[in-house]
Amino acid sequence: MNIAQIEKKNALRFIEISKPTPMEDEVLIEVMASGICGTDVHIYQGDYKGSYPIIPGHEFSGIIQEVGDKVRNFKIGDRVTIEPNLSCGTCYDCLSNRQHFCQNVQSVGVTKPGGMAQYVCVPERAVFPIGDLSFEEAAFMEPLSCVLHGVEQVNPGLSDSLLIIGAGPIGLLLLQSFLVKGCSRVDVIDKDESRLKMATAMGASSISTQLDVNKKESYHIVCDATGVTFIMEETLNYVRPSGRILWFAVPHVDAEIKVHPFKMFEKEISIFSSYTSCRNSWQALEMIQNKRINVSKLISHRIPLKDFEKGLKILQNHSEPAMKILVLPQED
Repeated sequence: MNIAQIEKKNALRFIEISKPTPMEDEVLIEVMASGICGTDVHIYQGDYKGSYPIIPGHEFSGIIQEVGDKVRNFKIGDRVTIEPNLSCGTCYDCLSNRQHFCQNVQSVGVTKPGGMAQYVCVPERAVFPIGDLSFEEAAFMEPLSCVLHGVEQVNPGLSDSLLIIGAGPIGLLLLQSFLVKGCSRVDVIDKDESRLKMATAMGASSISTQLDVNKKESYHIVCDATGVTFIMEETLNYVRPSGRILWFAVPHVDAEIKVHPFKMFEKEISIFSSYTSCRNSWQALEMIQNKRINVSKLISHRIPLKDFEKGLKILQNHSEPAMKILVLPQED
């Protein structure tokens, strides 16, 4: 089979290896669609945890081609997607229902071979059936599950007003999720007019290319979906007293920001971060299946596996307009 493998920082190659054989508790998946995530870019740049060499790709779906002897809930031919984070189930954090902080965590596409390949083996416990959902839509289960975890962190109330900074795929998933939760107003900021047009179509109350056109201290929740440090600092200026801030995007590993503690004190501001997801995969899958969240409109590129590095660099360098780039490993 063909794979894309990151050998080390900023070094990727395409090679042919033997198709893997599933262990007794694993299934072999023929990968049909695999999304490029910002995490993949960070792994390629060498500023995210993981190990080299690695086959990246943790947002994917496909068809089961083989099953291990102890697999009971799936069979050959099943259409599936996966939850990439594999918790041990026995450490303190797992037993405290914080599996995303598992002290022995393994992750498909980060520490274990991922979906930028024609085939991949995954433990049965990480597999979710998708029925007749398209492979492209099913590949969004993982990023949406992370978004839903972030939304749970700030716990929006009915009629809350929100400001989302950043209208990439994650920002637009956040927009839709907050609307589903009953927020009455969600304003969106981004420099890209085409992204803002999509935000309007998905229900944004107002759009703007400039942050300072919005009224300061007026939002119940302000959400950063950029990971840009000066924007993260600015979120404190737009949240109302007793409001909440969600820093969702992944900043650079060495990034630092200035926070004024007195401003937090006098406004009673709460700041939340959000790390991956915690048992949100079923929620995400059902919301996609029931059309509560539209993911298909977020796809901007469909590329073969051989163009994976090109897709990484589009996201890394912003060399052309892009939203979600899907890799289709079975296509030439």
